[in-house]
Amino acid sequence: MKHIWTDSSEPATNAPQTERAAKRRDVTLPARLTWKDQRGTARFASVVTRDVSEIGAFVECHSPVSIPLYRLVQFQVEAQGRDTDGLPASLRNGRVLAAVYRVRPAKSSGARQGLALRLMVDPKRLVPETAEVRATA
Repeated sequence: MKHIWTDSSEPATNAPQTERAAKRRDVTLPARLTWKDQRGTARFASVVTRDVSEIGAFVECHSPVSIPLYRLVQFQVEAQGRDTDGLPASLRNGRVLAAVYRVRPAKSSGARQGLALRLMVDPKRLVPETAEVRATA
């Protein structure tokens, strides 16, 4: 008989706790991915955004695509959706370089293939108060 020691002061969870680097917003907008395949041929796919943040996006593909993990792609929200409330500034200006960091395969139940993208945007600058504190220390 195996006994498992648990500390009653900590809640037991089965799901790992993950902290997001930026708040996600549910946004459903048409977008486009452009990339070069292993032979250097330009490819593109129409996608739909499901959620976006300042540094990432999750998109679903209209048709299955073959994009390997860590492939660099150009991500662009279609022009008619760029003025949508909640859309990060980096996605309002046109194309953004992004890396594919997770692929969710299509399912027989009808769920489309999904891609998690990490946007290659400049990191935010220091808040002025933080810079002043460092200057005086």
